[in-house]
Amino acid sequence: MKVLDFPLAKITISFLLGIIVSYYTRPSILTAGIFLIFSITIFCTLYFFAAKRKKLNIIFGINTSIVSFFIGIITLQLQTDSYQESNYINSKTVFEKPQLITFTLREKLKSNDFNDRYVAIINQIEGKVYTGRIIVNIQKDSSKNKVILGNIIRVKTVLQPNSSSKNPNQFDYAKYLSNKQIYGQVYCRKSEIVINKNPKKDIWYYSGRLHSRIINNLENAHFNKDEMNVALALILGQQQEISADIIKDYQYSGTTHVLSVSGLHVGFIMLFINFILKPIPNTRKGSFIKLISILISLAIFAVISGLSPPVLRSVVMFSFLAIGNHLRRSGNIYHTLLVSILLILLFEPYFLFDVGFQLSYLALFFIIWLQPILQKIWAPKHKITIYIWNALTVSCAAQIGTLPVCLYYFHQFPGLFFVTNIIILPLLSFIMIAGIIVMIFAVFYSPPMILVAIFEKSVYLLNLMIHFVATFESFVIKDISFNFYYLITIYLLIIAGTIWLNKPSFNKTISLLLTIIIVQISFIYTKKEIESQQELIIYNTRKSTLISERIGKNISFITSDTLSKNNISTSYLVGNFGVLKSSHKIKNTLFFNGKKILVIDSTGVYQNRTQPDILLLTQSPKVNLDRILKDLNPKIIIADASNSYSIIKSWKTTCLKKNIPFHATNEKGYYKLN
Repeated sequence: MKVLDFPLAKITISFLLGIIVSYYTRPSILTAGIFLIFSITIFCTLYFFAAKRKKLNIIFGINTSIVSFFIGIITLQLQTDSYQESNYINSKTVFEKPQLITFTLREKLKSNDFNDRYVAIINQIEGKVYTGRIIVNIQKDSSKNKVILGNIIRVKTVLQPNSSSKNPNQFDYAKYLSNKQIYGQVYCRKSEIVINKNPKKDIWYYSGRLHSRIINNLENAHFNKDEMNVALALILGQQQEISADIIKDYQYSGTTHVLSVSGLHVGFIMLFINFILKPIPNTRKGSFIKLISILISLAIFAVISGLSPPVLRSVVMFSFLAIGNHLRRSGNIYHTLLVSILLILLFEPYFLFDVGFQLSYLALFFIIWLQPILQKIWAPKHKITIYIWNALTVSCAAQIGTLPVCLYYFHQFPGLFFVTNIIILPLLSFIMIAGIIVMIFAVFYSPPMILVAIFEKSVYLLNLMIHFVATFESFVIKDISFNFYYLITIYLLIIAGTIWLNKPSFNKTISLLLTIIIVQISFIYTKKEIESQQELIIYNTRKSTLISERIGKNISFITSDTLSKNNISTSYLVGNFGVLKSSHKIKNTLFFNGKKILVIDSTGVYQNRTQPDILLLTQSPKVNLDRILKDLNPKIIIADASNSYSIIKSWKTTCLKKNIPFHATNEKGYYKLN
């Protein structure tokens, strides 16, 4: 790939590697700073000598990459809020007892059945200045006292740490939030909060007010609520109020990207602006006017959309593409992408670990790189077939580029994605154009009824088409086991295959065959790794007791109730490439790898002569734990989440007195026995 010969590509790759190393190893800023200063000193020395001696150019290039690598390390460290002394996570009492907390609402999140949810910025805790981001959950009620973005709120409550996953192979919500620099949450009622009369009037405040104005004007135009929520997602990327059923339809049809502001949306906006500015001649002055108009329009779009991270990413990305096009650098579009990646990650390095960021750039990169190659496979002559073929190649290129990441994170594949994208693209183009016009009207006053009616029926038709495709659930391949080895090797195969397809040669064929062998090795290694593993897991489940026994890929579930398909069991099977061998009800005594496990349930019945290695307490048995410990003398006590909190607390105190290890799954998560 010629793009890798460009110096910026090597600098960007080194910078990304620095961020990744910093994320997983967490070196000290002092150590990284010393290495950076040392490498910069060498860089400056080589800069003067390399100009006279060309032999030093290679060493100079390597040193440049090293400097970029350490800049990446320090960038992530400096942008990690928990390392800042003023961050609330460094407060000793904020998570222990009620504190008077003052914060400013910054961003509206998707509400749940019980709470309205916001991202807020901490201002003070008990009168002391603190910083950091939290999630605020305000209980829903019939009160007319509405909160808005920019409100400065004071409430006395306990800041609760984010709960991590308590079961294996589950989505780690705490890690997801920590990547967004959010380490705690607040739960409160409207009656408990005190709202400052003077909100903080920053750009987020005005963005929120503008967004509220648009919604009010659309409601005044009698826009149907379901269609309006989808329209807000399509045009502005606001998914907060979309129903779960509609989101499910878009997932199953392979068109979830339509609801998230991405390159597709911003691209439509750029095309629309270019169409409006078409009468302006492509002179030097005219091109500059077009560029400024595009950049201002994209900035306004970002503000109207609420300045959410996905919107900002897409706007920055396409702003650089617009600048690159203005400078007549369309041949170096890859370099323009690299500049946008570098700039975004310099300010927000944690975006690198955001799935949306990864999918956006992968999709755009493969559309630019792979789509022209696929397009050459067939040259249709009729306009309709040309349109269908172009839409198909774009969709396939984006899907191929993002498929490994989607399988790695989501473990499913919508088989009808190409059909859906071809069908909806003409309608989606019309909706985007009509939607932009309607939203422009809604910024100032209620849009004309005829325009709203056309837009509403278009969105309704789109939802109808999406729902029809989503009904073919048999085409949605679910529960696909896919690990990190597969992710890396499949991408190597895709890259080698694309290079070979572009211009086949003997060396490229050898490279392609080698990557196929590497993929097979990853399959074989994964299989061997799975077959060598044995483990028993006691899960954190509230209503019933759930235990799994795994020998290789064969997994048996043991439960106190009838096993039904749920997220816990399915995630474990998928995450471990497992096959469900059997499921049966729990017995009082279990054996695994020479270890005896005694189970005492709600009956409280057990045999005195049993000498278990592990004692499992379930279903809140009314027993005297002191007597049990004396009779059985187990090595460890485990209490799953089917027990009541008060009983678990009492058991924990007893075990501490007896100096016996105690593992409560609702506190420490699942228990694994190898």
